Amino acid sequence: MKNLPDLLATWAMTLWVGGLWAIGYLAAPVLFYHLDDKMLAGRLAGHMFTWVALFGIAAAVWLLVFRLSRFGGQAFKQGFFWIALIMLLLTLAQHFGIQPILQHLKDQAMPQDVMQSLFKDRFAAWHGVSSVVYLIESLLGLALVAKQNSR
Repeated sequence: MKNLPDLLATWAMTLWVGGLWAIGYLAAPVLFYHLDDKMLAGRLAGHMFTWVALFGIAAAVWLLVFRLSRFGGQAFKQGFFWIALIMLLLTLAQHFGIQPILQHLKDQAMPQDVMQSLFKDRFAAWHGVSSVVYLIESLLGLALVAKQNSR
């Protein structure tokens, strides 16, 4: 049986990567498909992405600290450590860099939907960047799961 720190690391990784996939590729598309009000769908999806990002930051910090405490300097030679660190950096860039830009464009478009405004092209471009970053993070999450038992 695993000890508590090992169990917490496994749960953190599982919930983080599972959340990325569940929100990004299941919940958000369902919202946009089933809700007629795309602004509402976007707001709801945005809230879910925020919670996944905040949980991801906490999970990544725990995983990195856990690996460093468990393996010391050897952690820097592990793919798991570097994947978790890159995922953390992508999450930080997404949450504190890209998302505020998207929000600013939405705020400038108000009361109109950003996709019906002069900011449509800029919003679409930044949304594309955001989607690519999210996809990379999601795929790295699969690699993280695969590397979880590596030393």
